[in-house]
Amino acid sequence: MRLSVVDNYQMLSDQFRRQLSQEAKQWRREGLINDSIYEKLAERYQFYELDRFIRNRFILILLGLGSVLLGLGIITLVQANWQGLPRVLKVMLLLSLLIAINRAGFYLWQRQTNLWQRRLGKALLFLGALVLGANMAVLSQMFYQSGQLYQLYLVWGLGVLAMAYSLRFTWLGILSVLLIGLGYVYGHRQQTVVTIAELSWLQLILQHMPVLAGLAFVPLAYWCHSRWIFRLGAIAVVYSLEANLIKLNLLASQAWIAIIACALPPALLWAYRDSMWKITPHFQSFGNTARTLAITFLGLQFYLLSFYWWWNSSPPTVVSIEEAQPLLLPTLSNVLVLGGLTIWAWLRLVQQIDLTTTFVASIIAIGALVPYWHLSISNLPIAAVVIYNLLLFVLAIGLLREGLEQGERRLFWGGIALLIMQIFTRMIEYETDLLFKSLVFFLCGFSVVAAGFWFERNLRSS
Repeated sequence: MRLSVVDNYQMLSDQFRRQLSQEAKQWRREGLINDSIYEKLAERYQFYELDRFIRNRFILILLGLGSVLLGLGIITLVQANWQGLPRVLKVMLLLSLLIAINRAGFYLWQRQTNLWQRRLGKALLFLGALVLGANMAVLSQMFYQSGQLYQLYLVWGLGVLAMAYSLRFTWLGILSVLLIGLGYVYGHRQQTVVTIAELSWLQLILQHMPVLAGLAFVPLAYWCHSRWIFRLGAIAVVYSLEANLIKLNLLASQAWIAIIACALPPALLWAYRDSMWKITPHFQSFGNTARTLAITFLGLQFYLLSFYWWWNSSPPTVVSIEEAQPLLLPTLSNVLVLGGLTIWAWLRLVQQIDLTTTFVASIIAIGALVPYWHLSISNLPIAAVVIYNLLLFVLAIGLLREGLEQGERRLFWGGIALLIMQIFTRMIEYETDLLFKSLVFFLCGFSVVAAGFWFERNLRSS
């Protein structure tokens, strides 16, 4: 449904329109604008409708407060007689509440000409998604359907995901990512090794979450034009892949698992482009968001692996081949799918490779080869610490350089944050004199202030 020009201006902030109305009146009194220009502004920004909007908002607040009190009264009444109600009536009450909230929300959400009705409709739709989970929990208890907590989160998240696709509603998409993510976290902790015949469809979702999360959330991000859904979906893909690789801890392939866990996520995120899916220009672009996530992953990886205790500790507990066999095929299939997508994306990227991409590819390769060498050839406790500290330093300098060239504050301050975090951590990790620590912290603080002033001055002059 297309919005008219007047409807678009109704979606502007009421505070901005009130301030503009007051300023326009002042301009007319001072003679800066004439009556004709004032009338055009009033018609364009709907000055004469502000009082009606304020009155409608006040009525909406009263209706909302009254509805909350009525709802609490009904809930209290039902709770007092809940045990005495027959099961059929309980089911009808729960389903009626769910349908009524979603139906009212959908009706108000369709009212494009009134901003407050659309907001109320969105709030009711979001409330309906929450009520869906509550109904599922209560109905499972009523019918004695015992199950683990992750199953509730997964089914609830899938239901909200379907609502987000059908309504093209960003907040429902974010809620579905969070619910399915919680289901994966709880399920990954509780999941025991089972045979193929014992697998349920929810356990299959857990095992294939890296691929399924990408298939579910990335198209939804384009459909809803939401960077947050894309960010959370990409994090879900990377987290589930890393968790599956850690759980598949075979003695004979620890080195290969390490190199895949270190190299595959940042390589996939950096090579990601919207053109891979033939995205039309009117869709939101997420290429820069994916590259930002790749740099964030590399920063966290280099920072965590720069600690000496990580390389000097005993190797992790391994499971036997028989115990890990049921996890081998799903994890291998996830790696093959995401790895094939990464190779295809890099083959497309090589055609237009630049210095920044070459730099990122180099640090990804070095950061992945070090744990492989440590686990398969010879131990590198000291050399690995030095290498990862150098990689973290080089990454920070690269962010500073890009921030200065592009005039981007977030890149510049990201590099500053990495440098300060590295210096601060090394001072805390190793035994050094207190006077030397205080001197280093003083120099860091002075350098941050000086760098900030210098960057802002150059940014203004450019």
